[in-house]
Amino acid sequence: MGVTKTNLFTERQNELAKLAKGLAHPARIAILEHLISSNACINSDLVQELGLAQATISQHLRELKDLGIIQGNIEGASISYCINPSKWDEIKSLLGGFFDSFSGKCC
Repeated sequence: MGVTKTNLFTERQNELAKLAKGLAHPARIAILEHLISSNACINSDLVQELGLAQATISQHLRELKDLGIIQGNIEGASISYCINPSKWDEIKSLLGGFFDSFSGKCC
């Protein structure tokens, strides 16, 4: 597999690509939708809600947390996750700007 030459692209292009890759799994979208609808969540609730294995849920949560999309607080033996509002606003701005840049005209 070739090496991605990220230095050929703008910081915005690289950030959009990284976010798109992070969102490009239906389990992550389901996790985000669940967090949005419940406004907070404990990891074990996601296992019951999504029907995926604990290890799988943990892997997807780690990906989302590494991107800064979610944040977690340790409460005893469990971790409560929620959407990171500042990162969410950043994502909305990046994606909105990207989609709004199209004029609606085609060749």
